[in-house]
Amino acid sequence: MIILDTSAVTALAGGHRTLNLLAGNMARTPGDRLIIPALCLLRAEAADEDLSRRVLAFSAVAVDSLDTTAAVSVGTMIRDGYGGPDTCHALYCALPRPEFTGMPILLTGEESAYPPGVVTVDIDSTGMLGFG
Repeated sequence: MIILDTSAVTALAGGHRTLNLLAGNMARTPGDRLIIPALCLLRAEAADEDLSRRVLAFSAVAVDSLDTTAAVSVGTMIRDGYGGPDTCHALYCALPRPEFTGMPILLTGEESAYPPGVVTVDIDSTGMLGFG
């Protein structure tokens, strides 16, 4: 599972070459999705009108909603100092969950925003996920 945080969502909407290639390739692979936490989409849309329209046009993009369990968990993470609402929702999505198999990878432009143990990949790193 690949998760895009606010910085990655903003970059995808802005035409980031590698993220656009990744989204295009994932669209051709059944079952592969780029997961965007709802609070990351909210924050990015608040900063850039129509960003959500550009991002949600990619068929490989799916939004992870903030259900009851997620809301309580994200609220606890915020209270415990792990970051703001969008960062904590991305962090929540990166935790192991029964509905997703494999290791979650969090794509971000701000790796330092996440605690050790979370698999993050800088969206501008050379050869990100084999692209570049």
